[in-house]
Amino acid sequence: MYAVSGALYIDEMGYAMSRLEIESDFCDDGNTIPEDFSSEQVKKPLKNIENEIAQITKLKSAPHQQLGRVGPGRPELPVSPVKMLAGRECNYSGRGRFSSADCCHLLSRYLPVNGPWLIDQMTSRAYVSQFSNDGSLFIAGFQGSHIRIYNVDKGWKVQKNILAKSLRWTITDTSLSPDQRYLVYASMSPIVHIANIGSAETDSLANVTDIHDGLDFSSNDDGGYSFGIFSVKFSTDGRELVAGSSGDSIYVYDLEANKLSLRILAHTSDVNTVCFADETGHLIYSGSDDSFCKVWDRRCLIAKGKPAGVLMGHLEGVTYIDSRGDGRYFISNGKDQTIKLWDIRKMSSNKTCNPGYRSYEWDYRWMDYPPQAKDLRHPNDQSVATYRGHSVLRTLIRCYFSPAFSTGQKYIYTGSHNACVYVYDLVSGAQVATLKHHKSPVRDCSWHPFQSMLVSSSWDGDVVKWGFPGSAQPPSASTKRRVSRRHFLDDYL
Repeated sequence: MYAVSGALYIDEMGYAMSRLEIESDFCDDGNTIPEDFSSEQVKKPLKNIENEIAQITKLKSAPHQQLGRVGPGRPELPVSPVKMLAGRECNYSGRGRFSSADCCHLLSRYLPVNGPWLIDQMTSRAYVSQFSNDGSLFIAGFQGSHIRIYNVDKGWKVQKNILAKSLRWTITDTSLSPDQRYLVYASMSPIVHIANIGSAETDSLANVTDIHDGLDFSSNDDGGYSFGIFSVKFSTDGRELVAGSSGDSIYVYDLEANKLSLRILAHTSDVNTVCFADETGHLIYSGSDDSFCKVWDRRCLIAKGKPAGVLMGHLEGVTYIDSRGDGRYFISNGKDQTIKLWDIRKMSSNKTCNPGYRSYEWDYRWMDYPPQAKDLRHPNDQSVATYRGHSVLRTLIRCYFSPAFSTGQKYIYTGSHNACVYVYDLVSGAQVATLKHHKSPVRDCSWHPFQSMLVSSSWDGDVVKWGFPGSAQPPSASTKRRVSRRHFLDDYL
């Protein structure tokens, strides 16, 4: 049984198929496509997606070219898993195994859409949920002062339960150090706290008491103004933190010197999100309620506060930015109910004010998005592609690229105010999957870096995991939905 979802179709095993794949599968059996597959239900591909990003994605997630070859004059057909397995047995690659692109092609077709399995249930809103870089730990931050760190490899046992200090309103962000020894967390305060969470082998249900210090991000330039931190991230080497604040500024904190090393008055409104562009730490991306995304090059910050470039296209504030990790592409979630894909080579050298497009009063914290604004387009949109379908209201909802290891960053996924998780195809823009379980907004969600597993958390207090049958652990007594089917693909991979 198939379910239509944009230009792709999800079968009951969580297998994403294009119309062409279904056509070839049914034709092989001498049957026809079911009547419910009409051309009107297939979403048209994005018109302005750049060939370069499409080609890069294909190289990372497409099977070996020999498997896709057909006779002269015939269109290239999608490669089925059976054909790939047969090709591997024949050693078509000459290496006796699947290439990384082959693995991505197989794993990315089996989306984590089955479930969910309940991991935890709290009485306060969940604001942050993230896997560690190696997938062994999972961090969830709640409005009620608790930050829970789960050991994924030990059956999601709570390894640490940190009680946040001096919490203002809620935990707005957390970040785990690259060596997984320290966790920083922020709230609506200029003080970012750092806690020693110990090694992954040390189980503890007690609050962290050995190291739990406050890092002061305020400076003399702030004039005593008490601001809040919306976003905080470790650098790749773990020596610095970058943060964005309600004081319209970006901060860089030197952990070795234990002092603030840089403050940039970056935007004209709240800086909701910041991140490093790549492993070098030279480039910083920022997004603000002023609707602009900016790129900052620390190597040439001659004039304080001058960005390397500005990217415009959002009509409302930017809630989150996720870098592709190549120092070139990133995505942003916006209060204009869109995700945008950006190429920093298209950025402007100077900020250009948005035109007077807004003829309505609107506050995303308590109002629905105006119907008359849904069809508006920025006249100077510099984005590469735009993705629509989810809703960004009430809170700073986050979006991400899918993992490079298992999908070749083929997808984009996001939480949503309407209590769902949406997965989009990066190149076609199709809604590949919609995960429904929660009863309140899903602010954050995280895809396991190596497994076909996705965890979502919501204001309803639920933290749940999704997978495809065979990839997730057997359901426990607290399972809300049981899935008995298993799939053979795990055995082959």
